[in-house]
Amino acid sequence: MKKDDTKLDHLFPTFKDARKRTKSEVENIEFELDPKYLNLGNGKKYLIQTYGCQANEADSEVMAGILERIGFTKASNPEDSDLIILNTCAIRENAENRIWGEIGRLSHYQKTNPNLIIGLAGCMPQEPDVVERILKKQHAVGLVFGTHNIHKLPEYIYDAYLSKERVIQVYSKEGEIIENLPKIRNHQFKAWVNIMYGCDEFCTYCIVPYTRGKERSRLPEDVILEVEELVKAGYQEVTLLGQNVNAYGKDFKELDYTLGDLLNDLDKTGISRIRFTTSHPRDLDLKTILAMKELKSVMPHLHLPVQSGSDEVLRRMNRRYTKEMYMEKVNLLKEHVKGISITTDIIVGFPNESDQDFEDTLDLVREAKFEGAYTFIYSKRKGTPAAIFEDDTPADVKKKRLLKLNELINAGFKEGNQRFLDEVVEVLVDGPSEKDEAVLAGYTPHNKLINFKGSKSLIGKIVKVKVTKALTWSLQGKLYSNEI
Repeated sequence: MKKDDTKLDHLFPTFKDARKRTKSEVENIEFELDPKYLNLGNGKKYLIQTYGCQANEADSEVMAGILERIGFTKASNPEDSDLIILNTCAIRENAENRIWGEIGRLSHYQKTNPNLIIGLAGCMPQEPDVVERILKKQHAVGLVFGTHNIHKLPEYIYDAYLSKERVIQVYSKEGEIIENLPKIRNHQFKAWVNIMYGCDEFCTYCIVPYTRGKERSRLPEDVILEVEELVKAGYQEVTLLGQNVNAYGKDFKELDYTLGDLLNDLDKTGISRIRFTTSHPRDLDLKTILAMKELKSVMPHLHLPVQSGSDEVLRRMNRRYTKEMYMEKVNLLKEHVKGISITTDIIVGFPNESDQDFEDTLDLVREAKFEGAYTFIYSKRKGTPAAIFEDDTPADVKKKRLLKLNELINAGFKEGNQRFLDEVVEVLVDGPSEKDEAVLAGYTPHNKLINFKGSKSLIGKIVKVKVTKALTWSLQGKLYSNEI
């Protein structure tokens, strides 16, 4: 690939454009493949490396579906690949640094295979600085596209191969909805199902609203049809995805239909298990909580990010709720959904987080009795409001706070597991344990990982297991019955 040949359209995504939100209708588009691309990948192999959240995993399934539709087959390693796509995350600086290192490693394969195309996709390309760096320094990267135009992948590969140009196509736009996209799912009985895209919350630390566009919901009939097809194919569980999944349907202009309504309709499809993520506390409503209470298919676990227990920090984060408001939602969940397991996200070291702010977070953790959490030290993301906030908290103080928080979180994790000791739980069997091929592993309705001995014929089925031991991060059990 020549360093100075680059096809540039919609070249620089801009945060200024991405901040714009209008009330214009969201366009729904049916994916159609131009016949001229059908054999484009014949004899070629692809590899997709996925980083980040479940949305990225779902996007990678679509990329794989498109690539196989145009003739590519999946490679087993980089050496055999003609196309390697890194589907990236931009939520933290460390994640981006890993990507730059991986590009350097993969570029060595271009010495033996000069036709190898390395592609950068996902959230990172939506950052202006990333595109600029690729143009100036990362000459090994021959294909760049963002989160809004995955459906145009055949066109970009066509241009990259036939014109021998670097193809950089990144849009700053509010987004649209593309239906009928092909998918190669990574699991045979558990599936990701996007129900909405984008985010309008604009938390001051978060880059996602700039990289994923405005909130836009898929039509109910399209989601229901996808789940019905999954049920026919033997799938047992779906996880409904959205950057702010609780806001589903609130963008509909002429339809009074929200997440609670969708859960009720999906329950009628016969799917055994429904989960949804990620939830914003402000948009979690009673209709959704009652659906969790009344529908057997909706699992009694909710990941409800709080980020901080300090009202002042929450205000500067633009979370638009207080500690008291958050706990009202937690208590409402526990009142209606018997035995619910609640997990969360927490950021420590947000600019100028005081000792008292941090103690308020610890108090909330104790009160909420979380059964797990993803915890992070704040990572500055250029282009977000928080990136210019003054911060006088030393790095070593932030690290100590994280360690103290994790001690408390781990105690809650273990306590949450111990409540199932000697109980019989229903487990969807994922497969052999990562640590022992002779042991099976799966998840309970409360999203507890459990390991037990059993026949591999149980993989993909829901079985009963008696919990015999509760560890901090997992359970151990004994097969109780193969019948639900």
